[in-house]
Amino acid sequence: MVKVHRFAALRPLKSESAKIASVPYDVINAEESRATIEKNPESFLRVIRPDALLPDLPANDSRVYELAKKNLDDLVARGLLMQDAEPGIYLYRVKQGGSIYTGFVANVSVKDYEENKIRRHEHTRYDKEEDRTRHIDTTNAHTGLVVLLYRDPGEIFSYVESLIPASEPDASVKDDIGAVHEIFRVVDEVALSRVEEMFEAVPALYIADGHHRAKSSVNVARKRREEGTVTDEAERFMAIIFAENRVKVHGYSRIITDLGDYTPESFISALSKIFEVTRYGEIDETVFLIPPLKSSENPLHVMHMYLGGVWYELSCPVENPDDVVASFDVSVLQKRVIADMLGISDPRGNPRLQYLGGARPLADLEVRVDSGSFAVAFSMQPVKVESVLSIADEGKVMPPKSTWFEPKLLSGLTVHKIE
Repeated sequence: MVKVHRFAALRPLKSESAKIASVPYDVINAEESRATIEKNPESFLRVIRPDALLPDLPANDSRVYELAKKNLDDLVARGLLMQDAEPGIYLYRVKQGGSIYTGFVANVSVKDYEENKIRRHEHTRYDKEEDRTRHIDTTNAHTGLVVLLYRDPGEIFSYVESLIPASEPDASVKDDIGAVHEIFRVVDEVALSRVEEMFEAVPALYIADGHHRAKSSVNVARKRREEGTVTDEAERFMAIIFAENRVKVHGYSRIITDLGDYTPESFISALSKIFEVTRYGEIDETVFLIPPLKSSENPLHVMHMYLGGVWYELSCPVENPDDVVASFDVSVLQKRVIADMLGISDPRGNPRLQYLGGARPLADLEVRVDSGSFAVAFSMQPVKVESVLSIADEGKVMPPKSTWFEPKLLSGLTVHKIE
């Protein structure tokens, strides 16, 4: 059974929320962050991407992390971020297109992570883990959200949603794609106790996004235990918690710079020994998902390839449907094509292989290939959320960049101090 904990967040003044809120640190590079900060000096990127402000220093220089702390402290000193007087939870609602996503921000337990009650489906990279560990340790704060899912026994989501008041939100921010992010603070003792009690019946939480933030939080807690400086707050980390059937999952596209020793013709010929290769015809370039042409009573791998100005559908039978990881389309693409044919065996670090996530229009793939920057693109079908949870239950890991979860949350609307 898992624990959720109320906490007193650092939050921006309502009038300043739109200025301060930013995209998460890991979806924007230093150059893009610098440009954003130049336009908006109050952006929370000053805290989560301080390397953008020190371009002449290595990103892991200690002065970079000290600047993060200085900039966070500055927002507090100027009254732009203020800590709530009493602990609560924070309902977070996103209105995006015709969809509404509702979760809540609370603290979860490092101990639950260590005991595998908070389960993961991806490996972390040491460099990214080390970066966030140092960031949390230096700033004494969790500045980004770990996205967690739970299997709803039936009444949790409806109760959480019922807590949204009819009054105006405590913060409201429209992001660059037009989605509206709203925060509602809940401090009613009966409501807080009810939410905490409900989660005592939930056996596990699942990381949908934020594996590095979660592991780094655990690293800081362990470090401070060894130093004898750990606090109750350092034994917890900040998360946003959604019911598993209240999020969306998109595929994660692959784009590859070259075909190795293949020509486009020989590449298609080699693919035809693995897949049934079919010219797809016209597609809607404004959408992010290509409907499969093939259907079968038996499980099929289906993916779509853009090469030489033409879209193709690649399909083949799933050899072992009982092997959840091997039955993923990205697994067969990575092994049979990207590794065996193109020689890219390290899907995390090889610069020949790059990724485009989520709800990006298919035109984005076409532009990159048509420009000559990339030779081929693969558009993937989404993975079912239940498959992700099942893999975590089995202690297995998914191939890198297998899932793109929506909604994407903003940073800076809630901050958890661990001192």
